[in-house]
Amino acid sequence: MTARFWAAVLALLLCAAPLQAKTLHWSNDQDVFSLDPYARQETFLLSFNANIYEPLVRRGKDLALEPALAVRWEELAPDRWRFDLRHDVHFQDGTAFTADDVVFSFKRARAATSNIAGTLAALRDVTKIDDYTVEITTNQPDPILPQALPLWMMMSAKWCLDHDAAEPADVRRGGDGYAADHANGTGPFQVIDRQPDIQTILTANPNWWDKPEHDLDRVEFKPMPGRAAVTSLASGNLDVLTTVPPQAIDRLLHTKATHLVQGPELRTIMLAFNFAHDTLADSDVKDKNPFRDRRVRQAVYQAIDENTIKTKVMRGFASPTGLMVGPGVSGFDAALNGRLAYDPVVAKELLAEAGYPHGFSASMDCPNDRYVNDEAICDAVVAMLSKVGVKLHLNATTRSKFFAKLLAPTAGSNFYLIGWAPPSYDALNVLVNLAATPNKGAHRGEANFGGYSNPALDAVLAQIGGEGEPTKRLGFLRHALALAKDDIAYIPLHQQQLVWAARDNVELVQQADGFFPLRYVRLK
Repeated sequence: MTARFWAAVLALLLCAAPLQAKTLHWSNDQDVFSLDPYARQETFLLSFNANIYEPLVRRGKDLALEPALAVRWEELAPDRWRFDLRHDVHFQDGTAFTADDVVFSFKRARAATSNIAGTLAALRDVTKIDDYTVEITTNQPDPILPQALPLWMMMSAKWCLDHDAAEPADVRRGGDGYAADHANGTGPFQVIDRQPDIQTILTANPNWWDKPEHDLDRVEFKPMPGRAAVTSLASGNLDVLTTVPPQAIDRLLHTKATHLVQGPELRTIMLAFNFAHDTLADSDVKDKNPFRDRRVRQAVYQAIDENTIKTKVMRGFASPTGLMVGPGVSGFDAALNGRLAYDPVVAKELLAEAGYPHGFSASMDCPNDRYVNDEAICDAVVAMLSKVGVKLHLNATTRSKFFAKLLAPTAGSNFYLIGWAPPSYDALNVLVNLAATPNKGAHRGEANFGGYSNPALDAVLAQIGGEGEPTKRLGFLRHALALAKDDIAYIPLHQQQLVWAARDNVELVQQADGFFPLRYVRLK
C-alpha cells in the first residue's frame, strides 16, 4: 500500500468522524440567566447548571435521593451528619475535588450575594474531617437534611479564587462576574462556548466519574421565542423544546416525527401582595396599603375565576389549588386544598366593608417568559379584578427584569405573579422562603418579596425545624399551611403541567421538579 493510499484513508476517516458525533439541539424560550449555580434560585438556571456542576446528593429518574459527590452519609446526632466523599473526582480543569471544595462551596453559597442561601438555611457549619470526609452541623435537629442538598452544587475553591469569584456576583445590583459566563464543574457536561442570549454549547465530559447513560457528544442550546422554536422543531432543526406554548400543542400533536412529553409539575403558581410598605406606589390610595387588610385580600381572591383560567388560558393543563403546595409535596393535605368560591358579589361587599366601595388602583408585575402562559394569566386576573373595581396596571416584562425588580433592595411590587417548586419536596421549603418573616441573617423569607409577616406562622415554622418525629412534623407542616391559607398570605392559583416537545428519535426523562437531566438523553 502506498503512502498516498493511507493518506486518503486517513482523510476519509477524519471527514467521516464528525458525522458520527451525536448533537442534541435544544431550546427554551429564555436563556439561562447565569452559569453561576448560586446566582438565582430559579428552576431553569439550577436545572441547566446541574448538567455541569454536581451536588453531594442528587435525584435519580424517580426523584429518589442517590449518591453523587458523596458516596454515603449518616446522621451522627440529631444536629450532625457525616458525608463520605467520592475519591478520584476532578473538576473539568483537572483539579481534584476534596473536602476543601465542600467547605468553600458552603461559605460561597451562604455569602450575602448568594441567592441560594435559603436552601441551606438549616446548616450551621460544614467542617473538614479529612480530605474525603465532611461533617455538617445544623441549627436544630433536621431529619430530612439530605433532601435539601441536591440543589447545592459543588464549586472548585481554586478556580473561584483564581478568577476573583470567591463570592457570587450581586445580581441584585446588576453584577455578573467570571462565573456567570464560565464554568468548571465535575458533571457530565462541560461548557465550550457561552454567548449570552445567543447560544451555549456543551460537550460530554470525557473524565466524568460516573458511567454515562446518555450517548451525546455535544449539546447546542439556543434560546428562542415560542413560535420560532415550534417552527424549528417541526422542520427538524431542533430536537427538544422545553417550553411549549399551550396554543401550539394542537399543531405539535399533528407534526410528523414529533411527540409531546408531559406530566404534572410540583410548581404552584400564586399571586403575591405587598405587605412591606405603608402605601402602594402607583395607587390612588395615598394614606394606606389596602393589601394589609385581609378583607381586601379575600376580595381579590374571590374575584378571580381560576376555573376559567384553567380552561381558557391554560387549555386544561393546570390543576387548581387552594394551598401553596400540591400533591407529591410533604405537608400537602387534600382536605385543606379547597379554594374560596369565585364570587364577585362577595368581593365587592368585602371591598366596601374595608372602605373601598368603588375599589382602588394599583400596579401588577408579571413575567412574560417564566411560567406557562404567565402574561396571559395576569391579563385574565387584571380583567377579572376590574369587574369588582380593582383597577390594575399590568407591567409584564422578561424574567430578568421581573426578578431584578423583586430582588432589588428597594423592591416595591404592589402585586405580582410568582411560582415555586420546593426542591426538597417538602412544604417547609415553600413556607420558609415565601411566608416566613424576612430575616436575611437567618436565611428566612428570602423569596418573600412582599414582606409578609405572621408571628403565629413563624412560631410553627420554628417547631417544624426542630421536630424529628415524622407524624408530629407532618402535623406542624399542615398547620402552617392552614395558617398561610387562612390569612391569605398568597393566592394560590394552580399547579401547572410540564409540556415539552421532542423529535421521535429523542429519549429523555422529564422530572416533576422541572429539571432536564441531559445525562439520560439518548438519540436513536
